[in-house]
Amino acid sequence: MVLGTKLVAASANRTVVNAPYAPATVRRLFETANHFNPRNHKVTAIPAWIAGSKKRLDGSVQSKTFVNVLSDFFTVAPLGAINQQRHSSSSAIGGSHSTIVPDFSKYRRPNTGEDAHRAFTYALIGATGVLTAAGTKSTVADVLSSLAASADTLAMAKVEVNLNKIPEGRNVTIKWRGKPVFIRHRTPDEIAAADAVSLTELKDPQPDSERVKKPEWLVMIGVCTHLGCVPVGESGDYGGWYCPCHGSHYDVSGRVRKGPAPLNLEIPEYSFEEEDKLIIG
Repeated sequence: MVLGTKLVAASANRTVVNAPYAPATVRRLFETANHFNPRNHKVTAIPAWIAGSKKRLDGSVQSKTFVNVLSDFFTVAPLGAINQQRHSSSSAIGGSHSTIVPDFSKYRRPNTGEDAHRAFTYALIGATGVLTAAGTKSTVADVLSSLAASADTLAMAKVEVNLNKIPEGRNVTIKWRGKPVFIRHRTPDEIAAADAVSLTELKDPQPDSERVKKPEWLVMIGVCTHLGCVPVGESGDYGGWYCPCHGSHYDVSGRVRKGPAPLNLEIPEYSFEEEDKLIIG
């Protein structure tokens, strides 16, 4: 009776706080209380509540009660225990619990998605460029065709001049496409003087024969090649034209001889339809 009372008190003490008994002591208490002889039954099993319990450092058993769980949760382990646990969790390199991650690169499938994406991007950019160029070409062609002069306009751009009305040694100025055109009926002396000029004396070397289709008729655009002024005829140091804007001098062939003008006076497109008819344009 006394032993049973002690056992009940010990059990109550275990469930409330802990059981400060070693497993062998607890087993003998249960055997004595229940008249159990392990020699007859040959059972060496430890009670389940003891098997699932936690041992203290002094060998006593601590049960998993609510109070003990909270106590374990809020109890700070000693520094030595932490270091011991950390040391025991590690393993040597090459052991069964090695922390080295194996290399699986040779088993990986090659990543071709990036190359495919890049090729698709290049193809898309190329197609967009081709379509843009085609659209731009069509637009420019339409604009140019709308701005192109018609046949009537081109016909009106040609100027017909009656040469019988221009006496020898005189100049006539007409307007063609918004520009002045000089027509000079040259004398034999002027033709000879133009042919006698050496090309080494000219800023823009050009023989007189390349500037006329008939020696007696000189046809030029009357715009100074310096800054676009209109030269004055039958004046200057060489008997041809003189630009009063900046002092450029041209001879009887329209070639620049002095001044800032870099080039000779321009020769337009013209033709002689008949003996006495000149077509400019």
